[in-house]
Amino acid sequence: MLDESVGSAPVDRPELVVVRHGETTWSRSGKHTGRTDIPLTPHGEDQARALGRALAGRRFALVLASPLARAWRTAELAGLAARPCEDLREWDYGDYEGRTTPEIRTLVPGWTVWTHPCPGGERAGQVAARAERVLAAALAAGGDVALVGHGHHLRVLAARWCGLAPEQGRLLALDPGSVSVLAHERDTPVIGSWNHVPI
Repeated sequence: MLDESVGSAPVDRPELVVVRHGETTWSRSGKHTGRTDIPLTPHGEDQARALGRALAGRRFALVLASPLARAWRTAELAGLAARPCEDLREWDYGDYEGRTTPEIRTLVPGWTVWTHPCPGGERAGQVAARAERVLAAALAAGGDVALVGHGHHLRVLAARWCGLAPEQGRLLALDPGSVSVLAHERDTPVIGSWNHVPI
């Protein structure tokens, strides 16, 4: 059974279980990691195994994962038989790839990914368009779905699930190695639980 703190699905409404990949050296240091394909740290691998224990016994009609190694390996270690989904890739940070927010702010004071552009990369609306395609595929699956991906992208996805502008994902902090649930309250899409880190 799924850990009670992560939620359980109502009989007639499927849930989307949202998994952020485990720790990497760049996530630990705060570097923006979009298209760069880097592995999990040993701690990140432990986090992925803990996610598997938290989700043990849960059945999914569909499991989708970003093809980037950190997400794909998280799915693998968690025991999730995933299909690769290009639309689950992380936000493309363009020229800011590999930089931390304080480093970027030396060039653009007050910069955040939510409020400013990433030169050579994506805007929030472009990330939202990809997230909406993922949501459409999930809702068509006919049961609970697991989505294994990346911090900023999954925050946009959750905002769009709730009918919010993609920039409102800024309110939804999401740690590496976390599991969250997007659910329904009657007919209203809601966040059932958020940012549960099993270890």
